[in-house]
Amino acid sequence: MSLDDDYANAAYIPDADSFLEYWDEAARNYREAEHTLGRAQLNQPYGPHLDQAFDLFYPAARPLGLVVFVHGGYWLRFGRRDFSHLAQGACLRDWAVAMPSYPLAPEASIPEITQFVAMAITEAALRIAGPIVLVGHSAGGHLVARMGQDDVDLPSVVRGRIQNIVPISPVADLLPLMQTEMNATLNLTTASAKAESPAYRPKPNDTDVHIWVGAEERPVFLEQAKLLATNWQVDLTVEASKHHFDIIAGLEDPDSPLMAALLGD
Repeated sequence: MSLDDDYANAAYIPDADSFLEYWDEAARNYREAEHTLGRAQLNQPYGPHLDQAFDLFYPAARPLGLVVFVHGGYWLRFGRRDFSHLAQGACLRDWAVAMPSYPLAPEASIPEITQFVAMAITEAALRIAGPIVLVGHSAGGHLVARMGQDDVDLPSVVRGRIQNIVPISPVADLLPLMQTEMNATLNLTTASAKAESPAYRPKPNDTDVHIWVGAEERPVFLEQAKLLATNWQVDLTVEASKHHFDIIAGLEDPDSPLMAALLGD
């Protein structure tokens, strides 16, 4: 049985295209404004591929630490420039924000993408001192959740700085994706899907985790968020009236409940 409809977000979001248009405009405007102010270092490489790069946004004051935002798109689409505006909330709270891109499927497999994100975090951590907080949306939620496992190639000095991980609407169990058309591109096998599923891996040691999901999401995203929260025994927030596209809006607002979960009150 195909599960394509279960993972179809845009089809169930009224005027879904308007969110994509807003992201494009807001991201471009924020990125250009911050670059003009000298508070953005763009296209910083962490590997040889063109998509192995991150944008780094600085607060007006000395950074308290580093937030890393990892974008979603089912490992198939989007990049760092689609979500620049989501750095605003953390920067207004005096945190620097790194936004990496990564090579997409089918050019890269999900296990390879996981390691690419670890490479990006490692490089960004060299630029900014202090604690590190990881946040990701959808497939990006999967990727930041994976950063807590021992098979991910993060140096111990970087791993020890990670104080909080906030997966937003994470894909926590990859096995059902094998019953979708996108797996023709993702090329997941039973072994790789299970190995890459945070829900079946141990909770990160010595790191806080807070899972965030919208009450109006597709049922599978609510189920996966609850599965991960249950298996890891961590906090779960189901934000009222939010769907898969507007659940990330709180990252723009330094005073939002999502930002409080990320950086504290």
